[in-house]
Parts: sequence; structure tokens; C-alpha cells
Amino acid sequence: MRIRLGALFDALLPLIATLAALAIGAVMLLLLGANPLVGYAALLEGAFGSLNAIADTAVKATPLLLVGLGICIAFRSGVINIGGEGQMIMGALASIALGLAFPNASGWLIVPLALLLGFLAGAVWGGIPGYLKARFNVNEILSTIMMNVIAVQWMNLLLRGPLIDTAQKGAARIPQTPRLSAAFDLPRLVPTRLHLGTLIAILLAFVVYFFLWRTTVGYRIRAVGLNPHASRYAGINVERYMVLSLFLSGAFAGLAGAVQVYGVNHFMITDGTAAGFTGSAGFNGIVAALFGQLHPVGTIPASFLFGALLVGANKLQRVTQVPAALITALNGLVVVFVVSSDIWRRRRARKRAIAAMEQSEKQAPPEGAGQALPVEGAND
Repeated sequence: MRIRLGALFDALLPLIATLAALAIGAVMLLLLGANPLVGYAALLEGAFGSLNAIADTAVKATPLLLVGLGICIAFRSGVINIGGEGQMIMGALASIALGLAFPNASGWLIVPLALLLGFLAGAVWGGIPGYLKARFNVNEILSTIMMNVIAVQWMNLLLRGPLIDTAQKGAARIPQTPRLSAAFDLPRLVPTRLHLGTLIAILLAFVVYFFLWRTTVGYRIRAVGLNPHASRYAGINVERYMVLSLFLSGAFAGLAGAVQVYGVNHFMITDGTAAGFTGSAGFNGIVAALFGQLHPVGTIPASFLFGALLVGANKLQRVTQVPAALITALNGLVVVFVVSSDIWRRRRARKRAIAAMEQSEKQAPPEGAGQALPVEGAND
């Protein structure tokens, strides 16, 4: 019973962490002279108050879910991917370049190819840090972050040069691409902004679950994450599966970038930073995956929760008239609390495992116990 309660507490820990972050946010609202109840009611209404609001929440959750699926694969193998932002950008650039190169082609042909190209571009961008770690033991946290910077500069270069919208008039042209052909737009639920990419992301969550828990490759990925030394002793090529994990992790982030272009923006524009395009989905996807306990199916509701927070926060700001910085701080609080709760959960699991081992050692019979004692005269 005690173990069940502990497991239930661990499962609810991310939700408790989110509520704690919102409680601190309520204090901040009070200090700014706003009513927290009114503010959070506006947040809920902004996220779920109408069909359009729910659709916007789902659209905002889609890139978080796709990035989160990649994070589940990477973290399960024991490697950390902080490069979702750059991988999203590279996936978006590859996919939009295809659409702009063939503006008169059939949408039924270009859209699947563009999504596949975005998937592959993100995979390559994620696979590079994986190879560096496997071949030269380069820390993947540093390499993936640096790859983000390179991707941003590459985006700035292309959007100011080869991919810029030449139809703009005036000397100071905005660094943006032309709009993709309307035939390339992902199908959507009219009159909302909900597009096919959301359904694709949900289906892929179940595919990733099957891959990780029902295939040999997935088993080896998880084995490497649990104990690379034991995995190597068992004959598993640890370095190969680390590279594969970052390759797949980057692929899902790249797909998120392609879906964002073909389902939401339909063009690319840069303000010189990654967040101008990604909306920080490359980082928020990490939190969504942690909230979902690094389980692909659990990442689905976690992504929708964070999508609701991001969408509803806009209405909270309008209703309460608080500074935009408070919304950023509120999102940051949720991130910090959720990540901290995951660290605490892992420590609790480690302590329980150690306690279980000590208990089993105490209950083990002493050496020689249970053996029959010789009986006098038995061999006579």
C-alpha cells in the first residue's frame, strides 16, 4: 500500500509542481494589483472557452508534442538533447525550400515530401552531436546548444539572401520568405486553425511508444540509458544507439519545424533569434516530455497542458493588464518547478531501490541455512 501511494505521488508530482508554480504566480499577480482568480479564470477561458480557443491550444501543443517525442527517445538512451530549437529551424528551412522551389507542383506530392525532408534535416542536425559524442566524447549538451546558434545564423543568412521575398518593395526588405502556395497548406478544420499536423503528432506518439517498448531497437535504446556499462558487456553497441537516439530526437524536432511552416505560418520570417520562429517550442518540448514522465503517450496531455498555458496566458495579460514580463516569468516558474520535480522523483526512486535491496538482504537466509544436518548413524 505504501509503495502504491509512493508511485501515485510520483505520477502526480509534475501536476503538483505546476500548481505550486501557479500559486507563486498568484502571489505575483497580487503584488501587481491584479486579482489572481480573475486572471486564472481568464487563462482557462482563453485556452478552453470556445472551439477556436481549444483549436489554438491544440495548434500550440503540436510542436511541443513532436519535440517532446524526440526528447523521450534521447533521454531514454541517457543522452540530453537541448538542440530542439536548431533542429526545428533546419527542418523548417529544408521543407520550405522544397515548397518554394516547386510552387506549381501538386500539394499531394509536395506536402508529404516536405514533411519527410524536414524530418531528415532535423535528424542530420541532431545526429551530428550524437556522432561527436560517440566518436570524440564531446558533451552533447554543449554541442546541441552550439548547433542551435549555427542554425539561427544559417536561417538569418538564407532569409536575407537566397530565400528572401523579392516581391517586397523598398530598400529595407524584411528578412522573410514568400508565402507558400495555398495548395501546400495542411488540411485544417474550418473555421479554426486546427490542422492535420496535430493528428499526425498524436499518432506518432503511439508509434514512438511501440518503437521504444515493443521493438528490439527500442529495448536496446532503453537498456543503454539504464546502464551503458552493462549494455556494452551484453554486446550492445552503446555508441551506435546514442547516435541513433539523437538522430531520431532531432528528426522529430525537424518534423515539428516543417509542420509549423506548412500548418501554421506558411512562410518564414526571422527577428534574429530562434524564438521568433519556434516560439521556444524546442525548449518547452523538453518540459512537456519531463511532465509526461518521458513516456510518449504521457507527453500528449502534458503538451496540451503547456499549450493551454501559452494560449491562455495571452488572455490573462489582456484581462488583468499585467506586464508581458509576468507571463514570461510564469512560464519560467512552471518550467523550473516541473524540471525540479523530475529530479526529486528520480532521487526518491533511487532511495526506494536502495531500501528494497537492503530489505531483501536482511530477509535473505544466512549461508548454509536450510541444509540438512548429518544424522548420527545415518551412514552406518
